[in-house]
Order: sequence, then C-alpha cells, then structure tokens
Amino acid sequence: MKAMKDNAAPREVHGNTFDEVIDQARRRLLQGAGGAAFLGFFASPAALARSLDEPVAASSSLLAAFPRSIPTHSDDRVTVMDGYVVRAILPWGDPLIDFSAYWRPDASSSAEEQARQIGDNHDGMHFFPFGPNGFEQGLLALNHEYTNYEYLFGKEYTEPWTREKAMKAINAHGVSIVHLQRDARSLWRPVIPSRYNRRITGDTPIELTGPVAGHALLRTSADPSGTRVRGTLNNCANGFTPWGTYLTCEENFHNYFGGGSSDPLHQRYGIGKDGGYRWFEVIERFDLRREPNEPNRFGWVVEIDPFDPQSTPKKRTALGRFKHENAAVTLAPDGRVVVYMGDDERFEYLYRFVSHGRYDPANPAANRDLLDAGDLYVARFTADPAADGTRLRGQWILLDKARNPLLAADARLPTQADVLIHARLAGDIVGATRMDRPEWVAIHPVSGEVYVTLTNNDKRKPGEVDAANPRAENRWGQILRWQEAGGDPSADEFAWDLFVLAGNPLAYPKGDPRAGSAAITPENMFNSPDGLGFDAAGRLWILTDGNYSNTGAYQGMGNNQMLVADPNVGLIRRFLVGPSGCEITGLTWSNDGRTMFVNVQHPGEAEGHPRAPRIPPGQDLATFLAAHPTVFSEWPHSQFHELGGGRPRAATLVIEHANGEPVFAAR
Repeated sequence: MKAMKDNAAPREVHGNTFDEVIDQARRRLLQGAGGAAFLGFFASPAALARSLDEPVAASSSLLAAFPRSIPTHSDDRVTVMDGYVVRAILPWGDPLIDFSAYWRPDASSSAEEQARQIGDNHDGMHFFPFGPNGFEQGLLALNHEYTNYEYLFGKEYTEPWTREKAMKAINAHGVSIVHLQRDARSLWRPVIPSRYNRRITGDTPIELTGPVAGHALLRTSADPSGTRVRGTLNNCANGFTPWGTYLTCEENFHNYFGGGSSDPLHQRYGIGKDGGYRWFEVIERFDLRREPNEPNRFGWVVEIDPFDPQSTPKKRTALGRFKHENAAVTLAPDGRVVVYMGDDERFEYLYRFVSHGRYDPANPAANRDLLDAGDLYVARFTADPAADGTRLRGQWILLDKARNPLLAADARLPTQADVLIHARLAGDIVGATRMDRPEWVAIHPVSGEVYVTLTNNDKRKPGEVDAANPRAENRWGQILRWQEAGGDPSADEFAWDLFVLAGNPLAYPKGDPRAGSAAITPENMFNSPDGLGFDAAGRLWILTDGNYSNTGAYQGMGNNQMLVADPNVGLIRRFLVGPSGCEITGLTWSNDGRTMFVNVQHPGEAEGHPRAPRIPPGQDLATFLAAHPTVFSEWPHSQFHELGGGRPRAATLVIEHANGEPVFAAR
C-alpha cells in the first residue's frame, strides 16, 4: 500500500535548522560538473562533487563472485545472476503451526486459520542457527508488514465489512518464527509441527517496558495499567541482539486508527484521518473517539526471544516512538549497546540509542533488559568539512528532558516519557536534520562505518535541500554513511559523506544530479534504495522499493531489484530482479554462508506497472483484482509450481550458488 507508506504529517520546523547549511552550500557551489544544473540542487558541494565525479574502480576482489550486472525487466518472475539458483519458500498463507490451516487459493481462510499460517507481506528477517555450527537447521524470524485486501479477502473483498475480516487482517500482520531444516536433498524446508514455530500477530499479548511503561498516555480502558498491549503492527524491518533476541520494528502504525482526532501530537504522526484498514469501524480499540491513547502503544521496537515460544514479547520504549524502519545493533568499546534507527517518512530523522548498562557475554540472562534504560539521540548533519578535509561533520543531539535545555524549556513535553512518546516533536525542537525518508541502517562488520538508505523525497523543494539531502524533488534516493569519532559508536560526533546517489543516466545527462553519482551506470541504475545489509566479507547489499513504471524518470529501471556493492571502491552490480509489482526486502544468511534468504513483498501490486490490467469503466483497480486475482500476477506459483496459487503471495527466496559453495559470507 504505497499510498499509505508516504503519509506526510504536520510538523514543527526549527527556525535555524538549515540556514547555516544552505548558506555554506551557496558559498561553496560546485564549479563545473554540470554548472547550471546544480542551481536548483543546493547541496554540500564537497560531498556531492565527490559522489558525482569520483572515479569508480572497474573491478573488485569483493565482487569476484558477482562478475556482471544482470539486466532489468518488467516480467512476473525472479531472475538472479548467472551461476546462482533460486527457490521460493514460506509463501503467505502456508501452514505454520499445523497442517489443518492449509492454503486456500480462493482466500476463504478464516481469521483463526490466518493466525496459524504464515503472515502476509514479508519484510525484515533474521536467521538464528542452532548453535555456532548449526549449518543444517535454525529459526527464521520473519516480519509481516501489512496486507493487500484485494487478495486477502477474495471476490467478496470488503463488503460487507465485518469484525471477522478485520481480525483476519490483524492476524496477517506481525511476525512468524519458523523452524527451518535442510532435507535429504539439502533444500531448506519448514519443520511442521515444531515447538519453535510461532505466530505473533496484531492481537498477541505484548508487554510495554522501560521508561514509558505505565504512563498515562499509554493507559486504555482495556489496560488501565498502561503496561500490556495487544499486538504488534506494521512490522517493517528488524534487528538482532548479541544475546540472541530478535527486534521487530513498528512502522506505519497510523494507518490502523480512525474516527477522527484533532490532537496535534497525534497529527504529527499522521493519526486522525480514518485508517484505510477500517478496523476502527468494528473493533473499539482502533476507534480514536473511544480509545485516544491506543495509538501511543504502537510505533515501538519489539524484542522477541525466538527460542522461547512461551516468552512474552516486549516493546522497548527507551528506544523512542516513531515509524521505525529497522534497528541496527552494535557495541561500544566499553560494552554499552548502541542501536541506530531511521524514521521512515519524508523529512523525518535518524536516531541512536546508547544503553546505560553493558553487555556481558558471560552472563546472557543479565543482558535481557539492556534496552530498557539508556539515552536517545537524534542526528544533525552539517556542511562543515571534517578535519581531514574528506568528509563532513555531524553530531548526535541528546533527547533528554533534564539535560537538554531546549527540551527542558518546552512545556509540551513535561517528562522524559513524553519526550520518548513524541520523539518526532523532540527532534523538531532540538533542530535535527530532516532527511529523505531514512530507512534501513547497516553497520560494516569490520570498520564499524554506518550506512543508511535515504529512499526518496519528491516533496523536497529547492530551498529545502541540505548537505545530506542534496536534491530537490528527489525521486531516486541516496545512501549516506558515517563514522563515529574514534570509531566509538557512543561518541557524540561523526564524519560523514554520500556513498551513492541513485539516479537515471538514461534519462538525464552525465553531471546532472538526477543521473546519479559516478557509480551509477545504465548497467546498474536503480531508484529508491530501501533494504540494506552487510555480509561478513564487507559487501553491501542494496534492496529497492521504488517506482517500477519503467517510464520517464524511471525508464529502463524495470521491477524492483537487489544489488551488491563494494564500499571500498564504489562498484555496484545488479544481482537480482523481482516479479511484477513487488518490493525486494529482508535479508539474512545461513550460518555457513551457503544460503541467502531474501523476501518478495506484495507481488501483484499493479498500480503504475506497465503490465497493469485495463479495468472496466466505473471500477477501481483493487475491486477488479479482487474479482480477477490472477489477471496481473500469480507469483510465486507461476514460477515455482509446487507453491499453491490462486492469487499473488509474498514469499521468501532461497538463493545459493549453483555448485553449493559458501559465497555469501554469513554474518
């Protein structure tokens, strides 16, 4: 539901946030490299010039196993680089707990059955092996972000609208914990039944922990304690901890509430308009008129123990409330836990959490609540050159009511708990840098350098550009990277630059920022980088969720894709192209590096695709697809016939080298 994904919200703009940045950018405009083309794209000239003009190596030892980019296409199939094989497993609706809740091609499964099946629209995930030498089996923790009603409900679609339908949608959200094992042919398959298999849905009991737990704004009539919430929703990307737990991140939670709200603090998150899911019409807790605090119980990072199916998931409120994309975890030299997080909406912020406690590898039980106490920061990127002249500077601004004078003086956030509940407003007040949709964050396994995808922002105007977000009407996105001072992720200052600006060199001439930076060529061009991950060798994997119209600014780009990059030399190659209407997302590896798992989300979203069906006058596309669910796509069944069809289904790809070599360097 891309229309829901970019819901712009009212915001406060700090008066001095960009003035200095823009002034410096104007004074240091690029010379040459397109001249007039840059007049509408005030940026950090140093960073942008390097990105556009730096030479890119022609070869890379890191990419020796990935010799050349594959072509784009707009077909309804997955293609991968020569020498690799791909399968699909775990499609939406397949049985998970037992075989009684089987896939029904006509989408007639009940809400209760959906709660025992694989959820819909797979997103972030992580593979947890059974021990360091667990090469043959493990647990896959798998997010389910949202669902497409035109495929979820079948021909009857949404009318009449009932509580049963709403509950089916709720149970299609959340997380699946799946026990995977290699079979006699060395193929990964789910183990059913297994004591480990588990669905955590939009209705599962979850504990609220940390400094916000019990706050008045989290109390409802069903939970007067403000410590117990039902469900986790819009589970986008993920993280994992050194102590073996899974982090699932709640993103666009505003979509699920309706009934109206004039509260400006709700509106700052896009809450107030009737949510497109219509749950509020039949379930009281999603009706803002009856339960105005229920939205405050969503927008958190949730910690799950995948190996204990009886454990209660915990929403860790110390990490702040916003539209979380993922949670990238690392350790400071002194053992404190550091978590980097992006808020996926146009003009939103990058955050960092630093725990008060220290990780103790010798005492796993002592680590379980490390995410309940710590400091939350928000990023400011400036155009000041770094000391070595090659990078720019930035700083982390503490979001603490007692220790930040700007927050201390603002009566709208009376306590630290209010700061965490309304982290966006806190970022406004302290003057954080408004980013082009910060999504996944990934940490280099050797250098500790941190990368973030800034997916796109076509609403940014020429007067709003800044060093980190250098293009107006940014339709293609960029990847930014930084290194903390002294290599310490808990340091308050960092140096940064732009790793790559995505763009279209077929549509725009070289030197025009819309063509992308020097690393972008017709052979590897892409738009809207979203998912991001490093393997243990230090290769950067880039997954896209962008425009697949294949026309205009996006001509030649085809369906969404996955690329692999060598961050040392800037070389990028296209490794995979997905089926029609999908997003490529989620990334993890088996413990031996033989297998890469990648998700295909929402195959069959036809709007804007060059192969979209023509619909009769007076019908909308969703209603037409509900009545004709295979007219546009029947992936994965159309490509992998052993998987049931009847309509498009999200699924997990299993990718391996054709000769079985461990080439992916597992983390």
